[in-house]
Amino acid sequence: MLNVLRQSKMALGGLIAAALVLVSSVVIVPETQQVVVVRLGEPVRKINAFRPNVDFGQTGAGISWRLPFIEQLVWVDKQLLSFPMERQLVLSSDQLRLQVDAYARFRIIDPVKMVKTAGSVERVISQLQPIMTSVLRQELGKRTFQSLLTAERGVAMTQIRKNLDQQARAYGAQVIDVRIKRADLPEGALESAFARMQAAREQEATTIQARGQMQAQLITSDAEAKAAEIYAKSYGQDPAFYDFYRAMRSYEATFANPGNKGGSTIILSPENDYLRQFKGR
Repeated sequence: MLNVLRQSKMALGGLIAAALVLVSSVVIVPETQQVVVVRLGEPVRKINAFRPNVDFGQTGAGISWRLPFIEQLVWVDKQLLSFPMERQLVLSSDQLRLQVDAYARFRIIDPVKMVKTAGSVERVISQLQPIMTSVLRQELGKRTFQSLLTAERGVAMTQIRKNLDQQARAYGAQVIDVRIKRADLPEGALESAFARMQAAREQEATTIQARGQMQAQLITSDAEAKAAEIYAKSYGQDPAFYDFYRAMRSYEATFANPGNKGGSTIILSPENDYLRQFKGR
């Protein structure tokens, strides 16, 4: 009886052990996760790895198998991930100090390479954060503060994403997007920037005005020269008519001056040479 009971306990223990081994062999992978199977410290295969443009149900998610106690599992998020960049002070090309907040979005596209080079997603983020800071400083340092307020900002962010993505590929990651949340001037610098901008615009307006005055003087001088040439030609062709014309202009300026509202009185002798044109020929 004792032997039967002992054998029953051993059989029950064997069944429990077999069940535990079976349960440990089963791996259930959801669609949002990918798994790297590590055997004795070496990645040997991946389950439900990221594949672009593959619909749910066709990715390899679901039930899989592993060797218990020999193969370990490293779970890697398959969804888009993000990490922030600490607030940085960046010097623009026009020597303005900017306080920049940015973040990047990425995903793990090669989990085996990620496990070999970094070991975990957290380590990937810690490696990419200083690289992103360096790339962002270099790219924004090539541009003025004003360009960051225009469409050129999008061009800068695209270049930053490309440069960061090249570095991320070494860790099995793909950078999808890089965005600037805020780009502010330090306290008190905004007023200084506006003052410099206003001074630059005033200087530009002064330059334009000076050019206009110079052009006006050139035009006036050219017109006066042409008028003098015309007068000289007319005097050479008919001196009497030229004398008559000049006298009429003088009479008009003297006697018909509309600006002289108070009137004026001039007493001249009829024999005065100034009134010679009134005598006729």
